[in-house]
Amino acid sequence: MNPPSKIHIVGINQDGQSGLTGRARELVETADLLVGDPYVLRLIPQSDVKRLVIGTDLEELAKHLDACSEQRVVVLAAGDPLFYGVARFLCNRLGKDRFEVLPHVSTMQLAFARVKESWEDAFLTDLNFFDLPDVLDTIRGADKVGLFTSEAMPPFRIAQVMLDARIDCFTVYVCENLGAPNERVTHVELAELVDLVDLEGTPLNVMIFIRKPDVPEGVNEALPRRLFGNPNEAFLQGATKTGLSTPAEIRSMVLAELNLEPASIVWDIGAGCGCLSIEAAGIAHAGKVYAIEMDPEQCELIAANAKRFEVVNLVPVLGKTPDAWRELPDPEAVSIRGNGHDISSPLAAAVERLRGGGRLVATLGSIDNLAVAHRILQNLDPNVNVRMINLAHGTYQLDRIRFESLNPIFLISAVKPG
Repeated sequence: MNPPSKIHIVGINQDGQSGLTGRARELVETADLLVGDPYVLRLIPQSDVKRLVIGTDLEELAKHLDACSEQRVVVLAAGDPLFYGVARFLCNRLGKDRFEVLPHVSTMQLAFARVKESWEDAFLTDLNFFDLPDVLDTIRGADKVGLFTSEAMPPFRIAQVMLDARIDCFTVYVCENLGAPNERVTHVELAELVDLVDLEGTPLNVMIFIRKPDVPEGVNEALPRRLFGNPNEAFLQGATKTGLSTPAEIRSMVLAELNLEPASIVWDIGAGCGCLSIEAAGIAHAGKVYAIEMDPEQCELIAANAKRFEVVNLVPVLGKTPDAWRELPDPEAVSIRGNGHDISSPLAAAVERLRGGGRLVATLGSIDNLAVAHRILQNLDPNVNVRMINLAHGTYQLDRIRFESLNPIFLISAVKPG
């Protein structure tokens, strides 16, 4: 019994048959059956060759192709058929040995090339397969986004949904009909895009989002408020500080180690945008939290975030250590962060002001600062608690989940005798 004929999956772009390699063009021209969605089939001139339009039922398509063992079948797909295309499903369903794949440059690659941006670090998704509200949080925290539009979700509607979600930190490129004579790339702001209803929305078009410099991250108002462990997306963050807030998991561990009482006096040294300070203030609701920060922009964000979370017992303190806390009351709990700077002087000064029986927790990004902190705190408490924390967050890249590792974080805590 002869093995079934190979099914060829050929990538094609808006330049149609003229943009195919000689091998791909020959396969198309000698095929007994051309298979594809309406957008790609129209790129091939009409002939006597039978055509099968791909619908929404891919399982039915697989059954049909499985029965075409004697025919020369060519499946046409936009760009790279293995880049979120039909090839992956068919190879998994019928076996890789049944197919030969001839890819074209993907539409996503063309779009990023047109706007002259790299795409290896971009979040990519396709609104033909995902609902926009389901990926808004990922878009909100990304620096670059590549988005396949759809007929149901054209560019102007995407812009409106994002603005309604208070995401306005991107400049946008709408890339239409890439590779075709009527190719068009429109550089526009989201607010302007809402009125551009003439921009097409088809599965072959791409929107590129590039985060603007010096624009704070948007806030997801829909996220539920928690006493602690709020996601970073719940806080306003400066554009130049994106990603530098203490991750929610680390914040939760720090707050647990601080062992706050309702009336605790807390210092949060190196408070950043105030994430930990705000959650500490919620726990120590009858006490006072001093968020100490040397960056004026971050100090403004602390005040703005405190207002958003309706925290009234948090005091932003602008200044360098130890002068910034010279007039503050002695704390019963201290959180201090060391991200690259020498922590020895501020840590020693904080230990001196810490009340007897008080707890100090340091989160550190380098082994050098860990050694310094351990030496100082071991003089305070022989039973210094030291942890190295490795975190990885699951992120969706198209229809696959992968894990992005955060840099290791060292957490060290001690109790002052008293």
